[in-house]
Amino acid sequence: MLWLKALHLIFMVTWFAGLFYLPRLYVYHAMSEDSISNERFKVMERKLFFGIMTPGMVLSFVFGIWMLVEYSWTMYSSSGWLHTKLALLLLLLVYHGFCGKWLLDFKHDRNTKTHVYYRWVNEIPVLFLFAIVILAVVKPF
Repeated sequence: MLWLKALHLIFMVTWFAGLFYLPRLYVYHAMSEDSISNERFKVMERKLFFGIMTPGMVLSFVFGIWMLVEYSWTMYSSSGWLHTKLALLLLLLVYHGFCGKWLLDFKHDRNTKTHVYYRWVNEIPVLFLFAIVILAVVKPF
């Protein structure tokens, strides 16, 4: 069980590293004005999204679901904290999807958002991280 938890946490950290960094790249990309920078950001964003973020997300879910099946679900299936955490994870999946949509917008040179928009968007994963970690560790209800 401890190995599953460790792997789950490793890939969760990997996923969140991408969730924190990709919108920051979008900030700089939205501010770029030359084609060399524009193309460089496209490569960085693609590699981060498909090479780090998405595999981190998938493996985080694999090990999280494995833990649910092996241990937690029978023990915590009626616990409000677990249901709340799972609901937040679904919302985080939606955020991940938006990151992918913005990636495509930049890829096809059709971004219409400003760097200020992406600065605000960059704060969203922090809120999820606080809530999810508190729910998983403290189990408040």
